[in-house]
Amino acid sequence: MEQLERLERLDQGGPSLRVTTIASLTPLEELDADPFLVDSRSQHAMCARWAAERGYVITRELLVRGLRPDHRTLWADVEAGLVDLFVAPSRRVLERALASVDEFTAECVRRGVRVETVGTAEPSYDAQMKARVHRRLSMPTAGYDGR
Repeated sequence: MEQLERLERLDQGGPSLRVTTIASLTPLEELDADPFLVDSRSQHAMCARWAAERGYVITRELLVRGLRPDHRTLWADVEAGLVDLFVAPSRRVLERALASVDEFTAECVRRGVRVETVGTAEPSYDAQMKARVHRRLSMPTAGYDGR
């Protein structure tokens, strides 16, 4: 019922859908083997572009690894009425971020919240891109922000 009310609100020119993005928290040690999973900034940026193209608003960004599908972190904003859908760059990211994608998806259905994946190709990482990710993640306390 709540999902129907949200969609009706959108049809009537109401506020846009509110989105929580999900990125995987992957150790820096995996940078050479799987740079996209390590590069959470690019994961969130991919989701932000997807949301902007649809007129949706990002209300929260999650960075998690192996999170249980029933964890409060996922559902607090949903219960407060602040989130209409979850988006992640790909199923692969969801599989790293969540303990069980299938259980999470089932819980989304039960709660009337959509879950989507961006579905575009992951970026290819050359040595320079990997070096930027490495610097950004290895020096966060030195004030380096990756720019």
